[in-house]
Amino acid sequence: MRIVERRHSEVTPTVQQQIETLRRDLERHNRLYYMDAVPELTDAEYDRLFKRLLQLESDHPEFDSDDSPTRKVGGQPIDGFQSVDHVVPMLSIENLFGEQEVIDWDSGLCETLEVQSPDYTIEYKIDGVALALVYENGRLTQGLTRGNGATGDDITSNARIVGGVPLRLNSPDPPERLEVRGEVIIHGDEFAAFQAAQIERGEEPFRNPRNAAAGALKLLDPSVAGQRGLRFLAHGIGHCVGIIWDTYTEFLESIRQMGIPVTPSVRTAKGIDQLRSGIAEMVEGVPELPFEVDGIVVKLNRQQVRDQLGATSRYPRWVKAYKWERYEAETTVRNISIQVGKTGTLTPVADLEPVEIDSTIVSRASLHNRDELDRLGVMIGDRVLVEKAGKIIPHVLRVNTTARTGKESTFSFPTHCPECQTETKQEEGGVYVRCPNPQCPAQLRETLVFYASRAAMDIDGLGEKLIEQLLEARHIDGIASLYRLQGKQAQLTDMERMGEKSVERLLTGIEKSKTQPLWRLLTGLNIRHVGQSNAQVLEAALGTMSAIGEQSVESLAAIGDIGPIIAEAVAGFFASDYGRQVTGELQQLGLNMGSPVPEKPAGDPVTAVLDRQSIVVTGTLTQMTRDEAKQLIRDHGGKAASSVSKKTNFVVAGEKAGSKLTKAQDLGIEVLTEEQFLERIGRTE
Repeated sequence: MRIVERRHSEVTPTVQQQIETLRRDLERHNRLYYMDAVPELTDAEYDRLFKRLLQLESDHPEFDSDDSPTRKVGGQPIDGFQSVDHVVPMLSIENLFGEQEVIDWDSGLCETLEVQSPDYTIEYKIDGVALALVYENGRLTQGLTRGNGATGDDITSNARIVGGVPLRLNSPDPPERLEVRGEVIIHGDEFAAFQAAQIERGEEPFRNPRNAAAGALKLLDPSVAGQRGLRFLAHGIGHCVGIIWDTYTEFLESIRQMGIPVTPSVRTAKGIDQLRSGIAEMVEGVPELPFEVDGIVVKLNRQQVRDQLGATSRYPRWVKAYKWERYEAETTVRNISIQVGKTGTLTPVADLEPVEIDSTIVSRASLHNRDELDRLGVMIGDRVLVEKAGKIIPHVLRVNTTARTGKESTFSFPTHCPECQTETKQEEGGVYVRCPNPQCPAQLRETLVFYASRAAMDIDGLGEKLIEQLLEARHIDGIASLYRLQGKQAQLTDMERMGEKSVERLLTGIEKSKTQPLWRLLTGLNIRHVGQSNAQVLEAALGTMSAIGEQSVESLAAIGDIGPIIAEAVAGFFASDYGRQVTGELQQLGLNMGSPVPEKPAGDPVTAVLDRQSIVVTGTLTQMTRDEAKQLIRDHGGKAASSVSKKTNFVVAGEKAGSKLTKAQDLGIEVLTEEQFLERIGRTE
């Protein structure tokens, strides 16, 4: 009997243990909500945990802690903000307008740095309010506004209640000082609800989310500031002690593991060609973002190069902002229609009462997908705020619900493709509804337009309107048929607005495209998830179209930067009747199908160690950067994995390796120091 009682007392948590467990659980759920967008709890379930912790802390003040999640609800009003000097000035970013200015900047960097292809990162320029967060030994101690760049206001009381900002870093060994810089934002749907509430109360509504966020951070009452749905996204480094990063991408991954939300969709680019295409792809994705942006930020990735370039009195020399003008107007939704894209995606489009924005008449705006349509709650007849930014397709920002009259009608998303009447399918685990018919006329048209574009085969003289004419005249019925237009000059010349020179230009452009590199052809084939960068990875790893087509899902997934989702899409394409037919026809028509990858020298000791091995590189290395180590692994047949799993062969751990090292040790996976790794591949001096 005594044994039973002793065991019971050992397993019953103390009040302090209950409090700590609740704090850890709530911190974890905050990260899942604000960082990963995959909440495991409903709002009601989260509130129950929160109230339980609040009650325990109230009953037991001896276990009080400033970094408890309950301290994020806002404290008592404060007297005012104190001015504080920034240890490292918060400088502005110089703007670039137009593609030519991007090219000129790259050329200047190449000359200054004496390199041909600088390593860049590309990210969205978030239209929020700048905030610097200072952590000392893992605890949030200060939140500072940008101010004039040299001096900012201490708004720590308000910074604590910003969504996603951890009061304590998720790290067993936090740095002595970590200053992270970023933007405070409000998501569009949350701003729309807040604005509607303002109008209902008879208040003058904020014009945009940025103004609402700025106003919240200036409030002297944190409890009121906490009612506006503020969120934080990190994108910069301030003054740090006890931690360094070789690259910006390492910095983002490191602080994300510590629990700090980072700017989304950051991509890398090597050289001007990848930079230009990366910017273009990110600009196209702007309308799908839940927050507002006012440009694309381009940074040099390597810290050493940044230090080399330094800064002027106003701007760092290693970063620029590619910008465009933004214009908004309110108008009425006349109707909602469906547009079918090149991969069969059904996109709802608002047909608008024509309105002038930036000297152009806008009559259509993208609603992106079924989920976004539901989120915005757009009805036919609604008054909506429309944005047109640069060359981006106009999109609906939000609905003016206060203008509704009761005559509005709902739109029912179709269950069948409006072009070919095939039953649609919901993307598994995704938000898109697709037409699965590869012969859908709309998909064919959009595929041909993309195939001929600069992003793919770059065929001079073949634009969207001409493709529509060729399809209507039945001169083409697919990609391969483009290359059978040779010899049809007479029929082509008879087409509207097609003289001899236009026909000659078209046929010359088509013939020239046969020599385009394999990665461009792979991009143009419209394989799901395969853009320029993934196509280049596939060509570098396998060399030829036939070699790529022969791979299994497993072998494709083992290629660095490909992964299982892209691998399934690629393998599925080459296994399909359409994939085999189109690649076979293009090969017969004389297009460049690539060349075999040169074999590694027989007996190469590096390949012998790395070939077919899944290796994770983590921490800070001293004799090479992490990116260089990963490229070395890929160059010699290995997979540079991004996460540790049971399939990992070994881990290369530098200084401050963190959670990946811990997981490897827990799984019993071999861990090598940098010196041991270099010794194993025979690279020691």
